[in-house]
Amino acid sequence: MDAQAEESFRQFVAGRSTALLRCAVLLTGGDRHAAEDLLQNALIKAAGRWQRIDEPEAYVRQILYRQQISRWRLKWPRRELTVAEPPDEHDTHGDDAVTAAELRLLIRDALARLTPRQRTVLVLRYFEDLPEAEVARVLGCSVGTVRSTTHRSLERLRAYSPELAALAADRPILEVRP
Repeated sequence: MDAQAEESFRQFVAGRSTALLRCAVLLTGGDRHAAEDLLQNALIKAAGRWQRIDEPEAYVRQILYRQQISRWRLKWPRRELTVAEPPDEHDTHGDDAVTAAELRLLIRDALARLTPRQRTVLVLRYFEDLPEAEVARVLGCSVGTVRSTTHRSLERLRAYSPELAALAADRPILEVRP
């Protein structure tokens, strides 16, 4: 890589790594360390082809998605998730007391309880705001598979975190789009 390409790559990493890391954290179910590894590997792959890449962010995101798909296809045992004890009924607060940070934690914990495939479909569909056809193309499956996986994933999210379903009535966070 020549000096100009290297500087261009450094600027890209400095400017876009935060957004790319957010996407990677969502893809890994809130595991920041795994997300950093995922992003680092994607950037290493992109650096090797940097001079031939037309749209760097799209290219790196595609690498992130595909690496995450490869991770969920591996045969090693998954780590167990640790969860806190559910709060007592008298400790719960009304919807007005839910802060943005609490909402992010709820979403992160709920996403972590999904399978990697379900999590990836929801991240691509709702956080990356990709249409169903584009999600199907990225994941290499049919649009019907994306729809059914989205439907099952949202059902599972609502079952795991009823607080999100209650919040969704006030804030359209997890609504199903046509």
